[in-house]
Amino acid sequence: MELRQLRTFRSVAELGSLSKASDRLRVAQPALSRQIQLLERELKVELFTRNGRGMVLTGAGQLLLDRTTGLVRQIEQVRDDIQSASGKPSGQVVLGLVPTISCVLSARFARRIVETLPEISLRIVESYGGHLVEWLNRGEMDLAIIYGPSVDFHLTVQTLGRDDLMAIGPRGSGLAERKQVDIGWLVEQQLVLPSHSHGLRALIEKAAARKNLPLKVLIEADSFRVLTSFVEEGLGFTMLPPSAVRVEVAEGRLEAVPIVKPTITRELILASPADRHPSIATAAISSLIRKEIESLRDEGLWDLRLAASDKIAMVSST
Repeated sequence: MELRQLRTFRSVAELGSLSKASDRLRVAQPALSRQIQLLERELKVELFTRNGRGMVLTGAGQLLLDRTTGLVRQIEQVRDDIQSASGKPSGQVVLGLVPTISCVLSARFARRIVETLPEISLRIVESYGGHLVEWLNRGEMDLAIIYGPSVDFHLTVQTLGRDDLMAIGPRGSGLAERKQVDIGWLVEQQLVLPSHSHGLRALIEKAAARKNLPLKVLIEADSFRVLTSFVEEGLGFTMLPPSAVRVEVAEGRLEAVPIVKPTITRELILASPADRHPSIATAAISSLIRKEIESLRDEGLWDLRLAASDKIAMVSST
């Protein structure tokens, strides 16, 4: 198997189309088709099912993708590091963000990359923590900002800081007049929350379990924007970090107050694969993430308590 064939295979698998892969790789479609055919002939299996809507991986194709994606990424990063060694950091970096962090960080951070690290091609993927951890472990992603605790992950992790969840309610709900609420009051209200696969839901359930309180969830929504729209429509209350709803609260569309007894705190983690040395470009992105988060905190845009006496802490979780 040649690296060129595996790169072609990965692009076609991701895009589901030879024509789209041709545009991405800037290689003629017949040449890409030939590379796929040679790979199938060598492996003696069909890697794709071809139909009118494109190309879909077979079982063998999915196995090949799972086993080679991380390897191809590592080889590409070796090339990028050699090119970066004598100049500015260059190459592609894939950064995963959970939705409540993406809404605060992604646009601003992308602008900073364009301004300060123009040779790096940044790809931001927004998804839930469980998916991001899986992609990190498979080598498909270089970095991700997820929820802790850090000891839960077999990854190299940096603790970025901690923030507290707040009770979020619709305008006119009277929540703001209460100044603060305890978890006992919250669980008596109609709640709209993420599903069980979401890291925030796990935090909330643990807080309620410590008080032996059941959660009465009216509606589940795994889209952060859908969740806040449900609250705006008056369907119930939710719990989110204040940074995620700062604009909506400032515009008077939502009300937010602290949760006490107990306080629900989330740990923010910058994670990377434990078995792979970061590329020069990845290290540059990692450093810039920490600086950007500190800037957001200093500007009052993110209520984040920085770790280790206001310095970013780094630990390895294995």
